[in-house]
Amino acid sequence: MKRHILPLDCLPAWAEFNDVGFNGVEIRASSQGRGLAVVATKEFKGDGVMNGMDPFITVPKDLILSLEAVEGYAKSDKWLREVLEARGEWARTARGGILIFLLLQITKSAQDVTESIGLHNPWTEYVKFLPSVVPLPIFWSETEQGLLEGTSLAAALRAKLKSLKREFEELRLATEVIPWCKRQWWDEQTGMLTFEDWKIVDAMYRSRAMQIPEIGDVMIPCLDMANHASGKETIAGYEVDEDVGDGLLEVLGGTELEPGDEITITYGDKKGACEMGFTYGFVEESMETAQEIFLELDVPDDDPLKRAKLAVLTAAPGFKLFIRNEYVEWEGPLIWLICVNEEDGLEFKLSQRVDGERELHAFWQGKPLIDTSSLQKLLEKDALWEVFLLRANTILQQCVESSILRLNASEALIHKAASFPDVDASVLHTIARLRELEMKLLQMAREDFEKQMAALIETETVRKYLESATLDTDRGTNEDFTSSPNF
Repeated sequence: MKRHILPLDCLPAWAEFNDVGFNGVEIRASSQGRGLAVVATKEFKGDGVMNGMDPFITVPKDLILSLEAVEGYAKSDKWLREVLEARGEWARTARGGILIFLLLQITKSAQDVTESIGLHNPWTEYVKFLPSVVPLPIFWSETEQGLLEGTSLAAALRAKLKSLKREFEELRLATEVIPWCKRQWWDEQTGMLTFEDWKIVDAMYRSRAMQIPEIGDVMIPCLDMANHASGKETIAGYEVDEDVGDGLLEVLGGTELEPGDEITITYGDKKGACEMGFTYGFVEESMETAQEIFLELDVPDDDPLKRAKLAVLTAAPGFKLFIRNEYVEWEGPLIWLICVNEEDGLEFKLSQRVDGERELHAFWQGKPLIDTSSLQKLLEKDALWEVFLLRANTILQQCVESSILRLNASEALIHKAASFPDVDASVLHTIARLRELEMKLLQMAREDFEKQMAALIETETVRKYLESATLDTDRGTNEDFTSSPNF
């Protein structure tokens, strides 16, 4: 649909009408090419909140958009209420409810809407100030998305787009029976809603949502214009006043600002490069490593228990690498499932429920394995723990090496991409930074895992196990203990 966009110079009038307070700051176009920004208009000295300084921005409680607020709007807005009820349980989540609310706001103010839809509220106008172009990977060209191959963001982006398409189809199926939705959204002649619109409301929410303790994910107008900076570069913090419930953008202690300085917040100093790129469309220049990577993983096809292992898996099919105390560590229940089989004590049984349906249950050494994430702790108590750890290390090394090879294989394409007509320079820079940081973490992981492998092979438990395996081979079992992780 054709969104109605308001110029930024109309925002002060909207803010004044809705009692949003500004203290020595304003919202203007970023001088660093980062969209909009909160910028100081006067000098700030001293210790900030320690001296009782008023917040940079104060947003009235009634403007904070939460699931509770959406439900409040729905009590008087029958159009919103119809769509929320049609989407059922999904719309009773913070993300679901807020996305539907945002979709109604851009619909009622669209240039091509042909009838009055919904009740007017402050957000009806505020969404008109939000950018029409959002630089998130879901909006990148096919060529730009293709340049992500080899990075962890490639898989995350594919999964996100698949999820968004499923949500969009579910929205269509649930609401096409509502007369006004049929006319304005889905009709072949008069319908104006597209998948691009659904991506836009998702991007509005995902890139601007703030986590508030005891409330959850919310959107706070004007505060969401503040850009990110980490560590000592962070100027302000946001919170909801405990007494009044207003949203506050407050200066951090010791801050000194000159007119024109940007007021920044942190989107999360501990977020990895992939998450920053996925959620906000950029990778911070100050990052030295990717901090964490999620790598996809599947059970080998020759594993006789493959289908059963995947059926009981209660986590994403892969594992996460992350840095802790300067060393690379990992977590991922699937690896432990791959490491063990029936001869180790893993088994699966089918049971029949009262409704006649059959359920698959996992057991470890005769005891129920309720959650696959608990398997590691059980293995740690086993006499062969170091053997299981060595098997896991073997899988990790294979996956890390494969990831490094994939990144290296596509490196030449990155150098050529600057000349491609559908590749934006800023997007290419973000992709190159992500690849650089993930390669560094993968290389650190390879080095750390090689050291761990060497240490494990020298343990008495592993040596005895390998000696026993060698004897079995000499007796004619002909099992190859080096090619399988379950050696």
